[in-house]
Order: sequence, then structure tokens, then C-alpha cells
Amino acid sequence: MRIFNKSLKLIKLVVLLLFTQALTAGEGMWLPLLLESLNEDEMKNMGLKLSAEDIYSVNKSSLKDAIVHFGGFCTAEVISNKGLLLTNHHCGYGQIQSHTTLENNYLRDGFWAMKKEEELANPGLFARFILRMEDVSDDMLAGVTDDMDSQKRQSIIDKNMEMVRAKYEQDLPAYDDIVIRPFYHGNEYYMFVTRTFNDVRLVGAPPESVGKYGSDTDNWVWPRHTGDFAMFRIYAGPDNLPADYSPDNKPYVPKHSLPISVDGVEEGDFTMVFGFPGRTTSYLPASAVKQTVEVLNPAKINIRETALDIIDKYMRVDPQVKIQYASKFARVANYWKKWIGESQGIEATDGIGKKLEMEKEFLSRLNKSPELKSKYGNLLSDFEKLYKDIEPYAKSRDYYNEVVFRNVEILRAVSLSDRLVSALENNGEEGYKNMKQRLTSGFYNGFYKDYRPEIDQEVCAALMELYKKNVPFKGLTSPLDKMTNTRDGMGDYTSMAKKLYGSSFFTSESDFEEVMGMAPEEAVAKIKADPLYTFMEGMKAQYSEIVEGKYNAYNDQITEKQRLYMKALMEVFPEKRMYPDANSTMRITYGKVNGYHPRDAVYYTPVTYLDGAMAKYKPGDYEFDMPAKLIELYEKKDYGRYAADNGKMPICFIGTNHTTGGNSGSPAIDANGNLIGLNFDRAWEGTMSDINYDPSICRNIMVDARYILFIVDKFAGATHLTYEMNLVTPKKMANATHTPPIIDKGKRKKGKSKIKVKGPDPKQ
Repeated sequence: MRIFNKSLKLIKLVVLLLFTQALTAGEGMWLPLLLESLNEDEMKNMGLKLSAEDIYSVNKSSLKDAIVHFGGFCTAEVISNKGLLLTNHHCGYGQIQSHTTLENNYLRDGFWAMKKEEELANPGLFARFILRMEDVSDDMLAGVTDDMDSQKRQSIIDKNMEMVRAKYEQDLPAYDDIVIRPFYHGNEYYMFVTRTFNDVRLVGAPPESVGKYGSDTDNWVWPRHTGDFAMFRIYAGPDNLPADYSPDNKPYVPKHSLPISVDGVEEGDFTMVFGFPGRTTSYLPASAVKQTVEVLNPAKINIRETALDIIDKYMRVDPQVKIQYASKFARVANYWKKWIGESQGIEATDGIGKKLEMEKEFLSRLNKSPELKSKYGNLLSDFEKLYKDIEPYAKSRDYYNEVVFRNVEILRAVSLSDRLVSALENNGEEGYKNMKQRLTSGFYNGFYKDYRPEIDQEVCAALMELYKKNVPFKGLTSPLDKMTNTRDGMGDYTSMAKKLYGSSFFTSESDFEEVMGMAPEEAVAKIKADPLYTFMEGMKAQYSEIVEGKYNAYNDQITEKQRLYMKALMEVFPEKRMYPDANSTMRITYGKVNGYHPRDAVYYTPVTYLDGAMAKYKPGDYEFDMPAKLIELYEKKDYGRYAADNGKMPICFIGTNHTTGGNSGSPAIDANGNLIGLNFDRAWEGTMSDINYDPSICRNIMVDARYILFIVDKFAGATHLTYEMNLVTPKKMANATHTPPIIDKGKRKKGKSKIKVKGPDPKQ
């Protein structure tokens, strides 16, 4: 028996070591504030040459001062002392599209400002820095006890938040703000002091044939050959502080800008990704993951695939439609493909089985502690019941949101008009006028520029048929039944959509503007009489009556159970370092450049080259066409100083960094704090990392910094931008036998290299 117990202890030790190794391989989205206590030693063992304070500090310039929350949906980084920003092409896609016309097709041809006066303003786009972060858990949870119900608990937290905000906001200037977010599902709270700049201008973007090379076919896929980058610039007032747009504003001078390494990467190199990951759910129970994979993802995949097939059909034959729908198509396709890879990845790595094994150990530990068992013993069985009860409502909710609010464009426009009706009824003409101004300057501004009713009508017909066939509660389809004159059959959805779209003023820009020009009462009467509005209201009423209340009630219970489960995991597994789920706050993830085995007998190496892009080249194809200039540079092997040691032009590389949406545009940083690449995607086999990170196949995809510089310098001829940057060669300097490069900080003449070198010419 003693031998058995010793063996059991050894097995547990091995399991713990494996857990640690899994973290080392890249798992975790860590708060920069806590790196010194939780991560610094491990990061240095992996190759990091910096200290935790070099990465995050409030007392001196640090890496965090170069990291920007770009528009609230992506990450960007400062790469010059003149406020030059680097982010993804797909992050700036909306801005690039907004400046694009048939005459100046910046999507197709790219855009490069050759002087600052040519840089393009982008109203509504902002760049937000984090000045500092602080643990405010004690203040936020003051007065909260374990025996409180969720409503009482939240009421106290809301009051505490008002006091915390008042305490810290009183000394802040108008352009700074604080953000307080829950962590570990509400068991801890952190505050972020932010500074936001609202004058952010487009500086440069490669053509789609570079920035979106591979488009939807290669999205979420490795090997990848996409130059997914764009450049913007932050402008500030004369005091270098945030200011509204003005032609008199000056380029922002940052506290820190990232040097850019032109040495490239090798397998095994340390990598760190710094950014604002959006949302992960790493601590869900097995019952939740099972429902996602088997019920919810298949429903959403089916809806989006149907819509995308219709839009793609039109985009392939009409260049104007391609311009109008390019951004919308990419937005819809992005998560369609992600959900497919997520489900397949969880199945391939037995993600649900691993969750069940962990839950088995969780219960075993609970059973050894009467105190823990009394607090948490029913959690897993409660989850089982709650997820079973919520399933039909969750599925109905996904169908309603995907069909009504996301993939039928006109219904989104119609649903927002309900705010005009409510504004007049509740706040009179003044309220109506204020709401109209908000909507016409917001959502409706530019809506019709990129809207084709004939395409949307076809999408509507197809998706309403799916809705009728698949929603669990048939009462939800009663508005459809009336329109198609059927109760149990499928009806004629093509005719239904044609009738709705043909008789609604919402489908015509001129008719819509005419109604908006009417007196408030007359306009609201027109809205309420519109057939699309009455149809939308009927759909909304049925959803509200049958689904919304029940779903919210079950979801509130699940949310509270998840908070308790997170607390239980931290108590039951005290030996584990548990990172908080992503919630759009600043995080660091670290790992290494590594290939992987996607399937039996196949190994993906970690770097791709321009040779691979040329192998995919299809003249005239909207996904795999290539610019003539790029082909010419390839044929001449004219890569300048940006070629790899093997003479090839690198494009992308992969690493084990744990990333998600929001990390798009995040810098990939080397062991010395230099930018080596730009994060933009994940490998398809590992997109389940939002739910279940597995080091064997979870890889983030980055554009190599050398390819970015090559495109800017050699392809676009925007060499003046490289003069702003601090280009470094840390590997070459570490191994140099000759005098290392001297960075010229003085004035530079056009066409002259920024780096003066004693010894071999770095361009050779």
C-alpha cells in the first residue's frame, strides 16, 4: 500500500510538472502589473533579457507606453518618436474602405502618404494608452459576503464602483479616464487609468493583394503569406496632449516607441505578444463546452455559410459590389471559419475529455475536505442541469441574433428606427430630434453607400427559411407564418422577401431621407406603418415573450455559478497559477517560435517565404492575385537588407503565444524588447484556444517585421517612413566581430540609410 501511495504521489508530481510545461509552452494571458511576482523568472528561463519593470512601469518609460488600444477593437503599437502606429490591415480596413472610391481605390491599389499633409483623418477612431493599473478588489468587494444572492452582491459592487470612480477621477484631467473591470469572473477587480487620443490619421496601407493575400481561403490557416499591416499616426495638440482633430495638430511624441529588429526569427526564439485580447472562456465546465461544440457552433456556422455564399456570388462578378461588401464579408466570414476550427480543434485534442478529467480530480479533492465540499460540492451537477435547461433558449437566441441582427442588414436598420419611435413617445419632439441626429450621424451615415437591397433580399429569404426550420420554439416564427400564409409548411420565402423589400421605404436611400425630412409625428407614423417595421416588431415581440426572459434568468444563474466555480478552482488547486480570462484589458502572453504537427505525418515549419506566396499566385483571382511590382521584386530577388540569411524574403511566422480577438495588431516582441512581427491571426487547428488552450496545436500567426519593412521601403517606395524607425540588429551585434552599427540620431537626407555602419554594408 505504501508503495502504491508513493507511486500515486509521483504520478501527481508528473501531472503538475506537465501542467507547468504546458504554461511554459505559451498558455496564459497575464496582467503586466503582476509579471514580477508571477512570471518574470519563467520568462527569463525562456530567454527574456528584460526585467518586469522594463515591460510595465509607472515610474519610467516601459514597453507598455508603446502599446495602444486601437479603436477599442484591436491593438496597435508606436514605432517611431513621431507617433507612427503599426496595426493590422484588417484592423484599419474600415478606415481604408471609407477613403476608397472607384477613382481612388485604396483597397485595390494601396495608399501611402508621402508627406504628413497627405495623411487622412478618421473621425471616430481613437488610440488609447494605459497609464497605470491597480488592484481595487478590496474597495470593490467591501461589504460583499458569500451568503449574498447575486442581485444584492451586484448592487453593493455598483455602489462601490461609484465611490472608487469618484475617489480616483477627482485628480484626473479631462482627457484621462478610469476603467474598472472584473477579473476571475468577479472575484477580483482591477482599475486602469487611460489616456485617449482622437486624432488618428491613415498613413499607409498595402493593396489588398498584399494585406489580404489569401483572403477567406487562407483565413485562420497556416502556412500563411499575408502582409496584414497598415500604418496610422497619432496627432496631439501643441502640448503633446490629446486634442480634437485640427490641421494644426502635431505628431504625438510617445514615452516609448518600439525598436524594430531586422534580424528575423528562428525556431525556439522567445516571443512576447502585448495587447488587448477580447474575450476568452478558459474555465468553462465540460457541460458548457459540449453544448458549444455540438449545438451552438453548428447553428451559427450554418447561418453564416448560407449568407456568405450569396454575397460571394455577387462579389465575384461585380467590382462595385466587391468594394461595397469587402469589409462586411470579411467581418461575417471571420468568425464563421473560427467556429469551424474551434469545434474541430476541441474534438481533435479531446478538449471535453480533458475537462472531464479535471472535474474528476476537482470532485476527488472536494470529497477530501468537508468544508470545501459543503461550499462547492453541487457546482458541477448544477451546471449540468442549467446547461440542459438553457439549451433551447440559447439556440433560439443565436438564431435570432444571427438572422435578425447580424446577417440581414436592413433589419438592423429597421430595428434602430424603433429608437425614433420611443424617443417621440417618451421625450417629445426634442427627444426625437436628438435621437435622429445621433442615428443619422452614426449608423445611418454611410449605410446606403455600401448597401445593395437585391443582395440583402436574397440573404433574408434564405435565412428566414433556416430560422423557420430550426428554431426550437415554433411560436417564434408566427410573423413568418403570416407573411408566407403557412403554419406547418415552409412557405415561399423568396416571394415574402420580395414583397417586404419592395414595399418598404427603408430599402431606398431617397425614400429614407424623405421620411427623415418629415415632421416628427408624420415620420413616426410612416415608420410604424412600414411593412418591414411591423414584421421586425412582430419578430422582436415573439422573441421577447418566448426566449428573452427565460434565457436571461438561466444565464444569470450560470454566471453566478461560474463565479463560484472560479473561486472554487483557485481554492481547490492552490498549486496552479491561474491567469484571468481575457476581457479587453492589457495583457501579455509569451512563448516561442515553434512549428507543429497538424495531423499524422505532417509538420508545419514556423516561417513562410515569398516563394510560397508565388506558388499560390493566380492572376486575376481576388484572393491570390499579386501586384506586378511585387512579382518583379521577387524575380529579381531585390529584397534589400530585409532578406533572411538563406536569401529568401520571409513573410510570416508562428509562435505558441496564447492570443484571441483583440490581439489583432499586437506587437510580437523579442527577448530584448524589439518588435519582430505583428500578430494577426491563429492557426485554424488551434482556434479553440479561447476555450481550451493546447500547446500541441495552438499557434498565433505573425507578419515578419522584415516583410513589413520590405513592403514599405522596396515595394511602396515610402522609404521616408523607415527613416522614422529605430532599426536594430541585436543578434548580429551579439555575434559581431566588427564594430557594431551606429544609429544616426541626427538629420537624415532623403534616400540615405538611417543606419551608418562601420564594416560590412547591411544592405548587401
